[in-house]
Amino acid sequence: MGIFDSIKGAIFGNAVAAEAPPAQPSPAPASNTATQPTAPTRPGPAPAAPTAPSSAPDIAAILDKAVAAKGQKLNWKNSIVDLMKALNIDSSLGARKELAHELNYTGDMNDTVTMNLWLHDALMKKLAENGGKLPSDLAA
Repeated sequence: MGIFDSIKGAIFGNAVAAEAPPAQPSPAPASNTATQPTAPTRPGPAPAAPTAPSSAPDIAAILDKAVAAKGQKLNWKNSIVDLMKALNIDSSLGARKELAHELNYTGDMNDTVTMNLWLHDALMKKLAENGGKLPSDLAA
């Protein structure tokens, strides 16, 4: 699994977990142990299968929540490093270079400022392509 898949999993996995319905308690067993004739049972409707979230995951809300949980001042809207830190993903230069390869960066990887800016923009676009909802100030 690559760096992008880790980021996507952290964001989209949190969205699915946040939208999952609470588990329903199972009915209590009948306490009447008397032997009574029972009516034949008919199969009822099959339990509903888990469905995909009805709307696109709100990336800003998910990342804002992740930043709040970290208890640090992280600027995920502008910094690829802060975004990765908020998601507990390795933000080292090596990891960012790996992400740059995954996202087909063709620039100079030694120019980390330019690469980081490109990475952030490319990541936002890729998350949107994969069904994420971006805030208007980050939507391309």
